[in-house]
Amino acid sequence: MASIPVESGDVLGRVMDRMLEALSSHDARRFAALFADDYVSVQPAHPARGFGGSAQVLANWTAVFEGVPDFHAELLASAVSENVTWGEWAWTGHHTDGSPFAMSGVTILEIRDGLIARGRLYMEAVDAGDQDIDQAVRELYRPPGASEG
Repeated sequence: MASIPVESGDVLGRVMDRMLEALSSHDARRFAALFADDYVSVQPAHPARGFGGSAQVLANWTAVFEGVPDFHAELLASAVSENVTWGEWAWTGHHTDGSPFAMSGVTILEIRDGLIARGRLYMEAVDAGDQDIDQAVRELYRPPGASEG
């Protein structure tokens, strides 16, 4: 098995900073330039949303910035381990119709030659509903004897 060179912690730490700067600039090309041409995106909670290539990153983020013109990203926490960087994100703004936009979650990014080569995204739309934890447990896990009401 070939050895994968480990990026320096400084380079990895800067990836999240560069992502935040690019997101804040609302420049989809600048953001897409952070990704390797052969980038692979995996979304474990939504397997059909996986894709490959920095061209698709550009298409996706062009749509994001057009659809949420006041898009705001906040990097809440990050960590680095070998050639992987983890980031916890809060994304907010408003759609062009004025309705609120909010997503939060975690990205796990593998870095190769200073570029993002693979990503596992756990970003989800924030549920503004009023379902409490008891209701959520009943709905998600359906324990025996639990009523739906």
